[in-house]
Amino acid sequence: MTALVAPPTGVWLREAVAELKRTSRLPQFLVPTVLTPAAFYGLFTLAVAKSPSPEYALGTLAGYGVFAATGPALFGFGAGVAMEREQGLIELKRVSPMPAGAYVAAKLVAAVATTALALVLIDALAIVAGVRLSAATWIALTLLHLGSAIPFALIGFGMGMRMSGKGAVAMANALFLGGSVLGGLWIPTLMLPGWMRTLGQVTPSYHLGQLARGIVGVDTLGSPFAHAMAVAAMTAAGVAWAWSGWRRSPA
Repeated sequence: MTALVAPPTGVWLREAVAELKRTSRLPQFLVPTVLTPAAFYGLFTLAVAKSPSPEYALGTLAGYGVFAATGPALFGFGAGVAMEREQGLIELKRVSPMPAGAYVAAKLVAAVATTALALVLIDALAIVAGVRLSAATWIALTLLHLGSAIPFALIGFGMGMRMSGKGAVAMANALFLGGSVLGGLWIPTLMLPGWMRTLGQVTPSYHLGQLARGIVGVDTLGSPFAHAMAVAAMTAAGVAWAWSGWRRSPA
């Protein structure tokens, strides 16, 4: 007799494909999430600085790549999960035999895929601005930018499991914009007031941005090891935040 239960790998793959299809059918989410980082990069690199220096173009490329990862993660996980929880979808998935990890992994795949689309546009604009990097540097920078979605996804998931849909949207906006400014993703950190620089150091945006700047060879604040350890600690805290939200939420 043929078993009717799908193998675990099949469940994870089907959930990821379904999430990608769902995201592609939401142009009101996908279009601004992909275009906004590229538009900001083009504005501040090509329009404002009409003849940007290579170092300036590299620095903004490093920062806006991280910025591109924060939106899909915070809104896709934070607001998206909160709304699905209110609609009863998460409760339905909990009573099904689907592993809980498949739901989270599928959303992470969608967030990374959306980030990748935004990075294609940003990287193309960077080349127009005169940025030239070795293949190894492009790969390392792209991997860091894509991986930047992980800590923000964990933060967003914890929010989504605790807040209402409207509350999660408001909080995601605050973290999205606030983290980008305080983290020095839009303008160099040294141009910010001292108190803002201090606040920025408790955000993943700041440390990820400094790591990205180090990859492209632009001056950074602090050591790469310290920034990597800070990101690792914040990611671990994000795991605890997300897991406790999943365990405590009734649905």
